[in-house]
Amino acid sequence: MLITAGPTHEPIDAVRYLANRSSGRMGIALAAAARKAGWEVTLLLGPVHVAPPEDVQVIRFSSTADLEALLDAHFPPCDVLVMAAAVADYRPRGVSQGKLARGEQKLMLELEPTPDLVAKCAARRRPHQRVVGFALEEASILDERAAEKLRRKKLDALVANPLATMGASDVTATVYLPDGRRSSPAKTDAGETGMDKNAFARWLIDWIGAEFREG
Repeated sequence: MLITAGPTHEPIDAVRYLANRSSGRMGIALAAAARKAGWEVTLLLGPVHVAPPEDVQVIRFSSTADLEALLDAHFPPCDVLVMAAAVADYRPRGVSQGKLARGEQKLMLELEPTPDLVAKCAARRRPHQRVVGFALEEASILDERAAEKLRRKKLDALVANPLATMGASDVTATVYLPDGRRSSPAKTDAGETGMDKNAFARWLIDWIGAEFREG
């Protein structure tokens, strides 16, 4: 199983970058749960401060370009890709050499969209491979956006979380499938406020093993 986790840092100059607030805890929990369940795990891990599991292969990345190169190398032999990394949607079109000097004038950055890495993997997967994506959306449009992303990216499953999950210790995630089915932990397991990320990771790994066992 190939798992990605954490944010990307998109460089502006030699010392500054654009980033998001992903902690990487969900992907790290998934790697630990998958290894405990018997999977051989490679974790592609972004710039985070949370320690990864000791018994999985960990390869670090910083930018979207770094992660793209690692996926090109490590996706082909994997059976399941779980794309939990929070890849930046935009990056500076050009990176300044050295450090930009502070001035009194406004600094204008031109941004370009980053490649859709999970869609790129899904487009070239082999028949036995499965690709699971993640999405973070406003609660009011979560169902609509999750279904649209699942279809557009041609994923085998999409784990959608409301925006409040960012930085929280609990999740209230739902897994969406192309045939219209949805799966989520039972309320008795998740509780009223959600499910601890480590517990959800164990649930999701078990779900992946059961749902994709024929492959």
